[in-house]
Parts: sequence; structure tokens; C-alpha cells
Amino acid sequence: MSLPPEFHSIAKCVNNWGRWGSDDERGTLNHITDATVREAVAEVRSGLRVPLALPLRQDGVQTGVIPGRINPLHTMVQINQELFGPGTVACSDDAVTFGLQAATHWDALTHVSHSGRLYNGRPADTITAHGGAGFSGIDTTGPVLSRGVLLDVARAKGLDRLPGGHAVTPQDLDEAEEFAGVTVRAGDIVLVRTGQIQVYLSGDRHAYGYPSPGLSVRTPQWFHARDVAAVANDTLTFEIFPPEIEDLWLPVHALDLVEMGMLQGQNWNLEALSTACAEASRHTFLLSAMPEPFVGATGTPVAPVAVL
Repeated sequence: MSLPPEFHSIAKCVNNWGRWGSDDERGTLNHITDATVREAVAEVRSGLRVPLALPLRQDGVQTGVIPGRINPLHTMVQINQELFGPGTVACSDDAVTFGLQAATHWDALTHVSHSGRLYNGRPADTITAHGGAGFSGIDTTGPVLSRGVLLDVARAKGLDRLPGGHAVTPQDLDEAEEFAGVTVRAGDIVLVRTGQIQVYLSGDRHAYGYPSPGLSVRTPQWFHARDVAAVANDTLTFEIFPPEIEDLWLPVHALDLVEMGMLQGQNWNLEALSTACAEASRHTFLLSAMPEPFVGATGTPVAPVAVL
């Protein structure tokens, strides 16, 4: 099934191909300048550090629905081994096998394609079995450090968690922005809280993924208008699932990553941050969310930290 006219209309509005040059691989992260970072550092007042990553564990969020995206398999490869002879210092080492998008992660701009194209008009077949992403792999992202803004959509509506069928709209983002008393600006990293991660934390992995609230196909225009650097939320699929438009699967991924070139993240635990922001009566902070530079990878685990 081809993508509908509505999708192409939105894609035309948010397209950033060529905006930072034909060779650009970083997309909207170009909005994060030295001045942006200096202003972000000024957000630190109390020094409270709030971790936003889920633990990497074998019984993590993945249920087998997505082929190959496995939860971490942790193996000890050395246990108290005296490598240099009896009586010497003993070492223990580990190895892990897991999907790079298995838990709290960033999607690289090459994570999805549509119509045979990736961000900046690059051919989708530049991703190969042996080399991975030859363009815009997660290793090209560089440091991700900027002002973070929590748009607590659930709390703004007086809810602990949005219902599974709720598509987060631009109006919802406006309301959360007003609730936070903040104006999203160029270079910000926006965190959208739905409360859905509570379902996983309660032990129901299947209900966490489906049905799930998430971003509407109309939200990319909201982020594009504000020159947002990156967006992450607390759901498995990022966008509403099942989709709001019948048979239109992962349109927000395609609009954010392919058309806009905007990094997006999933499975971020925003519960403690929601509480901390409410107690401090402020929803902005310094956010450090450095990608692991796996060469050619289309995603990466991340351990983000918000510093208030």
C-alpha cells in the first residue's frame, strides 16, 4: 500500500533535505550550537540528577514481536581468573548480546526509510548487511547535550497515564507547554510523558506495547516549527499504536527520521523526572543523552540523565 496524500503533504512541510548541506548526516542536531549548550548549562540550579534509562535486563521490554530485537543476554566470560599466573590479580569479564533498540534508546536517522530514501535523500540501499548504515549511522551523531524540556502531557490533563488509544496531538503539546510554563525553543530536546512506562514497570510487558498512546502523525509539524533538536518519550513505539490512520504504519518515524532528520528516542523512564519537575515547579533542565558510537548502527542504547 502506497503512502497516502496526507502523509506526503506533511512530509513536504517538515522536509529538511539540504538545509544543512547535501552531505549533512546529523539533521536537527545542528540546532544545538555552542550557545545552546551554554544556555542549557545555566538550567542547573539544585544539581539534582535524575536517571531516565530502564535497566538492561533479560526480561526487558521486548516480547519477541519485532524479529531480532532481543533483550540483553548477559554472559560471564571470565570469573576471578588469574590471567598472569597463580597469586596474581584476578579478573572477571562480561559479554552481552542484545538489540541496540532493545531498551532505552535513540533511533538513528537511518532506522527507517520510505519510498527507497533515507534522510537527505540518500538511497535506502546504502544500508548493507556487512557495513550497516553507510550514511547517518548513529556514530555520526556526535554529542547530544542540550536543554531538556519535559512536556508532561499526562499530568497536564490531570492523569497518571494516558489511555492506550490516545494520540498526542499538537494541541496536547501546547497544553503541556502552557502547564509547564515554558516555551520550547530551537535546540531543545523535548521529552513527552504519557505515563505508559508504568505498564511495563508494573510487570505487563505485552500491554505496555499494545495498545499504546503515542505521538500523532500531526506532531512532526509542531516540532519542525520550533526547530527542536530531538524528541523522546516513554513508550515502546514512540507513536500511537495501533496507528491513528488505518494501515499507515510508523508514519511519525518516517516524518521525523527521514524527512526532518530528527533523532527520536523510546522507552525513556520519565516517572521520576515528572515528580521532580512537579516538586521544583520547573520543567527545564540540562539533559545529557550521549549515543554509544556503534559504527554503522541504526540505533543505540542510551543512559540519559536530567540535571535540574
